[in-house]
Amino acid sequence: MTDERVVRRLAAVLAADVAGYSRLMGRDEERTLADLKSLRKILFDPAITAHHGRIVKTTGDGMLVEFASAVDAARCAIEVQRGMAAQNAGVSQDVRIEFRIGIHVGDIIIDDNDIFGDGVNIAARVENECEPGGVYVSGNAFEQIRGKTKFEFDDLGERTLKNIERPVRLYSVRDANLSATTTTEAASTMPSNANDPLPLPDKPSIAVLPFQNMSGDPEQEYFADGMVEDVITALSRFKSLFVIARNSSFSYKGKSPDIRQVGRELGVRYVLEGSVRKAGSRIRITGQLIDTSTGAHLWADRFDGALEDVFELQDKVTEKVVTAIAPRLEQAEIDRSKRKTAGNLSAYDCYLRSLPYLQLPSKQSLEEAMPLLRRAIELGPEFAPAYGLLAQCYAYRKGAGLVSSPDEENAEVARLARIVLRIGQDDAAALSSAGWAIAYVLRDLPHAQSLVDRALSMNPNLAHAWGISGWINVWSGNPAVAVEHLTRAMRHDPLRGRHHVSLQNAMAHALFFLDKYDESMAWAEKVLRENSESHPGLRIFTASAAFANMTDTALKMCARLHAIDPEFRMSRVASYLGPYQKPEFLEKYAQGLRLAGLPE
Repeated sequence: MTDERVVRRLAAVLAADVAGYSRLMGRDEERTLADLKSLRKILFDPAITAHHGRIVKTTGDGMLVEFASAVDAARCAIEVQRGMAAQNAGVSQDVRIEFRIGIHVGDIIIDDNDIFGDGVNIAARVENECEPGGVYVSGNAFEQIRGKTKFEFDDLGERTLKNIERPVRLYSVRDANLSATTTTEAASTMPSNANDPLPLPDKPSIAVLPFQNMSGDPEQEYFADGMVEDVITALSRFKSLFVIARNSSFSYKGKSPDIRQVGRELGVRYVLEGSVRKAGSRIRITGQLIDTSTGAHLWADRFDGALEDVFELQDKVTEKVVTAIAPRLEQAEIDRSKRKTAGNLSAYDCYLRSLPYLQLPSKQSLEEAMPLLRRAIELGPEFAPAYGLLAQCYAYRKGAGLVSSPDEENAEVARLARIVLRIGQDDAAALSSAGWAIAYVLRDLPHAQSLVDRALSMNPNLAHAWGISGWINVWSGNPAVAVEHLTRAMRHDPLRGRHHVSLQNAMAHALFFLDKYDESMAWAEKVLRENSESHPGLRIFTASAAFANMTDTALKMCARLHAIDPEFRMSRVASYLGPYQKPEFLEKYAQGLRLAGLPE
């Protein structure tokens, strides 16, 4: 046995691949291969050589390059994307080639001119997060680049990357000569890239950033987050305001972002930030309202009271914000916006503790959240949000294949929904959560849509409700309405919405039924980037490719689908595809799968 010394070194690793490669190859294999060969010859190889890089390996749609300097890697990436922007000018979206590029600085292992290790794995995962036409870098790479170029960076926050143990902070790289990181001619259903300023709505618009926990106790973080969620909910009740959803606002948690940048990324005129201090039986909330166009502070205030007064203090914060940004609102509307609560702080506390577990639902997180919600109900029997959220948990269980007693769980969802209707008719969040459970678990679409419509009439800023309505309209046979509602959901939740797998899946399905197969595949491909084994993503990509006459692609996607689920076949299609109300929609979906070769 011989001891071989492992050769390691620190390097900047650049990973690149083609967005929509499967779709492009399926549409015109020879043209795609010829275009890629040409782009490498006239663009990639010269840029890599000029910036002292070494091509380690190439694949059909990707490339791995090693640099001694992160600055050289970033300059090479931006040069390539500048060239691609010029190449794509005037090129139709359905045949346009766009690259995603990710850069990471880390330790690599050298073996026979190939490279391995976390430095390579993280670079590949950073690239996988990147938007088409963009350049993303890890926090390690950012530290090596900043201050050494004229590039600008947008902090995208920490991301949990597939098969990477610890979260990685990402930054997008922008250059004045690189006009946008997404295609300006993208289909109207494609949301803007986070780096492009979003247009301001035609009404006062606001985002509430996470409040700082000043209690000195990390365990109270949930309470500070819950306070912000409640203020967002209260503001959202105003139909004359445009309010950003919690998920996008909370992407700035733990940061000190430039408020002007927040305004550009979220497309809002105002930002509310503040802090919460909870000490014993006392609570203090501070807040300051900022105009993102100027950076000017419109007001700053402090609200003190007993812990039992928390709901009243939240209402005071809301009223201050509303009267500052929309002073012509009538007092009657302000009065109507004030919350009706369980009247039990312990119930509210249990409810707040459940929320973090439901951001990314899983078997384990549901096992943590559901007992807390049941305890909230026990402590506050009239607290409607807890009933609605518990019903939604049963929908998550069904979606994750965790249901062992369907009849029992269906009966429990029906019971919870009845209670929401009895005690929560003025609570938009409770109604929309119950609507989702009724649609997904009980398959009663008319009833579900009526609840979601009622929720949206009370709170037109509720991104979650717009997304649920999108799915219900897909199943009900109204795909154009579904696209409109899903687009609304993404606009109210701009940083998370376009990455939310459920919304992406819904958009892919809606576009399929509108005969927009290329766009449907583009959205399905986003789903499959997040989860390569997504059953709905694979199904709708397969059916869309079949109807687009991309026979080879359809056959390949169908083979992938059959590999992850050998039991899926034509005889079982109806049980997989959801509660479609129009037979012709179900038949079209099934026909696409049949054309792709799904076994009978």
